[in-house]
Amino acid sequence: MASSNYSLKVNRELLDPNFESYRLSLDAIPTYNVELDAAVEEVKLKDTQYTLEHVRAFGMYNYLHLDPWYEDSVLFVDCKGRVLSLTVTLDTALCKPREVYRITPDSSRCEDRLCASLSFTSATWAALSDGAGRLHLLRTGKRGDSSHVKWEPLFSEDMEEPFTILHSISHVQDGVHTIEVLLLRIQKDPQETKGSGYSVSLEWITVANTAGHGQEKKYEVKKRRVLRGKSVPHYAAVEPQGKGLMVASEKPFAFTHVDGRPVELPDPEPMEVEKTDPIYFWQQTAEDIMVCVRMPEGVTKEEVQFRLTADNIRLGVQGFPPLLEGQLFASVDPEASAWIIKNDKSLEVTLQKRTEGPMWSELVMGDKRGENVMSDEQAALIHERLTFLTSEDLNGNPDGDKPPCNSQELEDCDGFPEDSSSLTHFDGESLKPTQVVNLGSHQYLFTVDRNPSEMPCFCLRHDVDALVWQPRPDQPSNMWEHIATFNALGYVQASKRDKKFATCAPDFSYASLCECLRRTFIYRQPSPVETVLFNRKQGRQVGQVAKQQVASLDSDKPILGFRATNERLYILTSSNLFVLKVNNN
Repeated sequence: MASSNYSLKVNRELLDPNFESYRLSLDAIPTYNVELDAAVEEVKLKDTQYTLEHVRAFGMYNYLHLDPWYEDSVLFVDCKGRVLSLTVTLDTALCKPREVYRITPDSSRCEDRLCASLSFTSATWAALSDGAGRLHLLRTGKRGDSSHVKWEPLFSEDMEEPFTILHSISHVQDGVHTIEVLLLRIQKDPQETKGSGYSVSLEWITVANTAGHGQEKKYEVKKRRVLRGKSVPHYAAVEPQGKGLMVASEKPFAFTHVDGRPVELPDPEPMEVEKTDPIYFWQQTAEDIMVCVRMPEGVTKEEVQFRLTADNIRLGVQGFPPLLEGQLFASVDPEASAWIIKNDKSLEVTLQKRTEGPMWSELVMGDKRGENVMSDEQAALIHERLTFLTSEDLNGNPDGDKPPCNSQELEDCDGFPEDSSSLTHFDGESLKPTQVVNLGSHQYLFTVDRNPSEMPCFCLRHDVDALVWQPRPDQPSNMWEHIATFNALGYVQASKRDKKFATCAPDFSYASLCECLRRTFIYRQPSPVETVLFNRKQGRQVGQVAKQQVASLDSDKPILGFRATNERLYILTSSNLFVLKVNNN
């Protein structure tokens, strides 16, 4: 199964081009404090864990776990090895977290021990790592405030090296209860001689009940698959029923071993796609775009298949795959656009831009098979516009109308990572990538569980906004759906130099960022205003306002965990769990 390039399709109805800014609200946020009996089990990085990937994976670890199956239920592990659960029903009557499971103390003797990690597999199962290399699969029964049942371990096995759990799911395959668990490790790599000396591995483990009908449950590892890469993934999750895997990372991953046996390296031929001749060429002016598409010789106009809407184009020849297909970079006027066959070898398409002036950086979103040909007039105009940015003088006429560019004035949000991130879907059977999205400058922001029966959502920066995407593995033509937008959050979060965690409510009513110490920022979706407000610059009435709120914790200890529900924010330090009442639903 060959991989194909794919582009994320933005739902323009979820964008607000008229959004102005967040208004600071001084409304108090009710904050409640639960003092912990024992400190949270925080594992400090050792001298040998010196790489950036160690910091990303373990130094920035979120020690607080939100149970997506039971609303307002959070869990964490303390220094005594106790898994503690707190479920909030009434903020003014918070109880102490109760113990649901205890990790055996032997695991703390591991020299390279990591932080304990927890993943909720289903409404009645959970996966737990002790940080020393042992994986526990626990039957929890129905969790939540009404349940006081201790968790029962039905599988416990040493996985050789310490790891953290990224994701887990539970499903029934051929009548057999099966659990899929995704583990993360950072390991010494002898082949990594030029870099840090470490590589990142993901291990996808399948555990199944091997007991016969009517017998006591017995779970065993049925399959182990290993992927390797050179960067900690921003996002990694197993799709429902264990049919595939999705990974978003700065550097690509590939399967290397299955049940201890090496996997054949994929054919590197797809990497040579960019070296092939372009399928089409295109030029643009401020008003229109001219596209020249190569076609088989002798094609008649009856054989041409052309469909154009304001935002999408499809162009091909009957009996052949589409030559040009996808979402256009910006809107066009279909009525003012046309096409003709030229010299029996090519087809010329003229597209009329709906908005004159802005230049397009690409023709079809994510399509790299074409080449933008710049005219001499265009090149001269661009050169003239950029001349003021370069000068032989160090000062370069700073008092003029166009002062020289000063790199020190650039904000953090104006820069992008050097490595190009990608989002990849791997098929569970062939273990090969089926769809790859080049994320480019779409910076990863956070992951959120919207519906526990679906794959986790992820949030990416798109221009100044933050867009939430829901994976749809059962829809190959639209595998990632744009479902929500946080206006200007991409720009806002880039200005927070001390930002540690980011998240949002599962119903997308607000997003929130927290710093390493004390401060938390809440950004609400626009809501109708009770009083009449006017925008003085534009002379119009404002119907909705998006509020920003700031909360400061009464603690001088670093924030270790940060989770959001529709009504509350939960913030964990080493000795306290703070509950912030954000919404009154």
